[in-house]
Amino acid sequence: MAVKIRLKRMGQKKAPFYRIVVSDSRTPRDGRFIEEIGTYDPTKNPSAFNVNEEAAKKWLANGAKPTDTVGKIFKNAGIL
Repeated sequence: MAVKIRLKRMGQKKAPFYRIVVSDSRTPRDGRFIEEIGTYDPTKNPSAFNVNEEAAKKWLANGAKPTDTVGKIFKNAGIL
C-alpha cells in the first residue's frame, strides 16, 4: 500500500481550507484518510499552516511520500 501525505479540501466555494492528511494513494482527494496531521489556510496573508511535527516525522520515517505542496509546507515548518 502506497501512503501519501496530501491535502484534503474543506471550506466553501471560493474559500478553500485544507487539512493535511495521511491516506492511501488510491483513495479520492476528499475521501477516507488514515490520520489528520495538520491544517493549511491559503486565504490568509501570509498563508497559515499548523502541522503536528511529531506525527509528520513518524509518517515520513515509515515511508509516506508528501505531495509537492505538502513538501513546501513541511520545508517552511522545518520538518524536511
